[in-house]
Amino acid sequence: MTDSPQPGGPRYDDAQWEALWNAEVVGPREVVEGEQSPADQRPRRRSAPGSPERRRRRPRRRLRRVIAAVAVLTCVAALAVTWVGVRGLRAGEHLRKAGALIQQLQGQVQRGDINGARVTLAALQVETRAAHSETDDPGWRLGGHAPWAGGNLAAVRTVATAVDDLARRGLPPLVDTAGAIDLSTLAPKNGRIDLAAVQNAAPRIAVAATAVRQARDRVASIDTGHLLPQVSAGVKELSDGLQHAVRVTETAERASALLPAMLGAGGPRTYLLVFQNPAEVRATGGMPGAFLVVRADRGAVQFVDQGTATAMGTFPRPVQPLDPALRALYTDRPAEYPADVNLTPDFPTVAKLYREMYQRRSGQAVDGVIATDPVALSYLLAAEGPVTLPNGTKLTSDNAVRMLLSDVYAKFSTVAQDQFFSAAARAVFDVLTRQPRNMAGLVNQLARAVGERRILVWSADPQQQQHLAGTMLEGSLPITDRTSPTVGVFLNDGTGAKLGYYLTHAADLTATACRPDGSMELKLRVTLGSTAPSSGLSKDVTGLALAGVPYTIRTNVSIFSPTGGNVVDVLLDGQLPPMVSGAERRRAVDIVTVDLKPGQKRTIEAVLLTGIPPAGAGPTHRPRLWTTPGVVPWNLNVHSADFCHVTR
Repeated sequence: MTDSPQPGGPRYDDAQWEALWNAEVVGPREVVEGEQSPADQRPRRRSAPGSPERRRRRPRRRLRRVIAAVAVLTCVAALAVTWVGVRGLRAGEHLRKAGALIQQLQGQVQRGDINGARVTLAALQVETRAAHSETDDPGWRLGGHAPWAGGNLAAVRTVATAVDDLARRGLPPLVDTAGAIDLSTLAPKNGRIDLAAVQNAAPRIAVAATAVRQARDRVASIDTGHLLPQVSAGVKELSDGLQHAVRVTETAERASALLPAMLGAGGPRTYLLVFQNPAEVRATGGMPGAFLVVRADRGAVQFVDQGTATAMGTFPRPVQPLDPALRALYTDRPAEYPADVNLTPDFPTVAKLYREMYQRRSGQAVDGVIATDPVALSYLLAAEGPVTLPNGTKLTSDNAVRMLLSDVYAKFSTVAQDQFFSAAARAVFDVLTRQPRNMAGLVNQLARAVGERRILVWSADPQQQQHLAGTMLEGSLPITDRTSPTVGVFLNDGTGAKLGYYLTHAADLTATACRPDGSMELKLRVTLGSTAPSSGLSKDVTGLALAGVPYTIRTNVSIFSPTGGNVVDVLLDGQLPPMVSGAERRRAVDIVTVDLKPGQKRTIEAVLLTGIPPAGAGPTHRPRLWTTPGVVPWNLNVHSADFCHVTR
């Protein structure tokens, strides 16, 4: 094609020339009728400056330059995509190997194979460093800004960076600490625990906990809303794993700072050790029964007093003023009746009330309150073996729950029951304060009891209580859920009896919808059942029979919404039940009364809403479910859902 029309050929204006050149770009070259073919073209003649031919050539030259630039950029983009793809495959392989090595490392530390753990840690660091290197080159960084693939590339790079940082900064001090502290070091010897090992390990544990938190926060900042499914699933799995790691390392961090102080490193401390009786269920576990007062001084722990909630009596006026919201839900009973201090599930509130009651009756102030129950004692006996009580009864892990929560009412009078509870509590306490036979097993069983919220701790020292805040030991729903909404289901006996031994319970929590404002809709299903017989129980078991029929279990079920949320709808067996509604610690609360005849099951269904997350809070994660510990474990199911994202 010539740059200008030939004599006798058609003449084009500028728009026609542009159309002709576009046709050349997008399709095969066609010869226009009356125009010379390329083979017949003569050498070009120069046109005078400003001539029509020169003016027509300018847009064509600019177009050529644009075409050339697009072609170059396309080639560069293709090469970049290929390069990033290759490096992405290699990075993914390194991350997969790192995941397997982390699991191997965890098992070695748990088994006490510290030398093997150090070798595994070195191999892990090689893989995480390689994954980080593969995703840290300029091509990958540039790709992170691409409109479609950019989010996925940026997410993988963030994951690789977080895992590498964790392997270099978080895991080495944990392995070193595991090597420095043997469980036998923590075992009491002649009634005393060596606190020096814990105090020396505290700085290393703090460094590790900080690194794990930073990795968790880095991964949590990834917006998974527009990622490929496989990338989103990987981010979620890592996020859940890091959240669990944060809980473990923060627990170790707090324990290393808290234990020496609570065990009297800075001077003697006294604690009220309360045994809850889930046969008469209360929100934190069970009605307070027997208690011990123990004294800790520089690691030495000894028993100094004991008693029962029944012997403490009642108080004519509240021992402490209750928050109006608590009074609206529970009346003044928690502040007047030692057996009702834990109608609220908030253990710090419970502990302060019980401490005040004990001080008024004994004239002595304690430095903290610890609560546990017979189920937790049975776990400890599984590690340590049976104990023999003063009357010759052998208490084992298999019979402890039945004996303490059922048989005792058939065999002993009310006074003898209190004596039996106190003797059992002291016998188990003696086992824990002498040199344990199976320290590793004991630690595992303690962790199991803590995980089920069967061991709760409160300290009157504000600094020590701050270390407990946010842990399972604190026994308090968080004042804010942040991005993990928490629903509570707490039980209080309304029978005035010990029929809670026969209570069964299950709960399902499902995230059903995400709203544009970032809030989440949840569906809760709670099923309670009774395995109680219809006859043959003693009057001590059937008690006051406040349900009207001696063998009917009456339970007041408190449903707590996530913070800032609401309980939208509640049905009992498909019908709208009478309810008490209120609020506690920024959570909506609905209380439903459920009566169960022997062998009966009944179901509560509720719809709840989470609060609206604040701007910048990140996506709303999988919800959590807290329940009252029972004689038998709950059957709990929390169904996972995609993260909810704020779109406002």
